[in-house]
Amino acid sequence: MTNPFDLSGRTALVTGSSRGLGRAIAEGLAKAGARIVLNGVDETRLEHAASDMHEAGFDVLTAAFDVTNETAIQASFDHFDQAGIDIDILINNAGMQFRKPMIELATTDWQRVIDTNLTSAFVIGREAARRMIPRGHGKIINIGSLTSELARATVAPYTVAKGGIKMLTKAMAAEWGEHGIQANAIGPGYMITDMNEALISNPQFDAWVKARTPARRWGKPDELAGTAVYLASSAADYVNGQIIYVDGGMISVL
Repeated sequence: MTNPFDLSGRTALVTGSSRGLGRAIAEGLAKAGARIVLNGVDETRLEHAASDMHEAGFDVLTAAFDVTNETAIQASFDHFDQAGIDIDILINNAGMQFRKPMIELATTDWQRVIDTNLTSAFVIGREAARRMIPRGHGKIINIGSLTSELARATVAPYTVAKGGIKMLTKAMAAEWGEHGIQANAIGPGYMITDMNEALISNPQFDAWVKARTPARRWGKPDELAGTAVYLASSAADYVNGQIIYVDGGMISVL
């Protein structure tokens, strides 16, 4: 019997994958058999990540581009075309956080967060879909957040962007589902990452997360890998437009 979770023969582009959640997702997809295209803007860090994965026996390529630079995105996809690299799986993971009360928030900072977390997913998703549609198959997985559903003070642009990710995912499913493309999202809970380092080291916030989460702990990046592999695999061929929360149960309780 064929393993429905086997990603052998598929190529996955994971944005923002030189570290953190993106790196963990990339390694999970690689373990399932996929060839990985790592992405980031820091070429040194990207090459270190690729070297580590090569040493682990994985098939890895790199694509250094800024996800907010549409020209660079298009150039990268042109390169993939010329090199015969078909992106079968796209993980829109690249993101950033910026904490400031809204009344103190500059429009430029608002736009920077929206561009990094939301607009990039649209632009890269569009370029991937343009190539997936003629092939009749493809998987797009956008990385949302608990803030795809709920707001917190001081992270307004991030909240708006991740709420937009939820609806962008549905829009992708609505337009591209008939072409054999499934677009879904993952909503991580509070995870142990560099981006959350300040929160993890804050005793009051750390205690709040653990008290608020039924699992009574922070999540680990590699705990997203199973959901990513599932959504990227043929096991999820009839799953489209959904967001799955990997959050230790936080969003389910009062």
